[in-house]
Amino acid sequence: MPVKITNPVDAYTLLKVHANKEQEKFLEITLNGANEILNVRLLTIGLLNKTQIHPREVFAPALTDRSAAIILAHNHTSSNLTPSDEDIKVTDRMLQAGKILGIKVLDHLVFNEKGFYSIMEGE
Repeated sequence: MPVKITNPVDAYTLLKVHANKEQEKFLEITLNGANEILNVRLLTIGLLNKTQIHPREVFAPALTDRSAAIILAHNHTSSNLTPSDEDIKVTDRMLQAGKILGIKVLDHLVFNEKGFYSIMEGE
């Protein structure tokens, strides 16, 4: 039976295994029209406290999977889950790219082993 994502907690539970504190990791969950998981991918590994991401890296796999939607996530290596200004800019850029491609960006989670922050829900 396919696994369905119904809220940010479901996504966090799936991604929490990537919450180590060594480097930032940028991940993507691709979903079908019923929000069932198609794939979970590690897109980039960054430095201690920074990773770079471009819409090309995010949407190429989503297009390959024929995704209806995606959830983005990256770990913070510190205990601070507050999204940075850059995190907000990246989210906005991905939302714009997703609209053009017809792939909905459902959320962008900032997480560590203790919890997460949903940029879309503001908590």
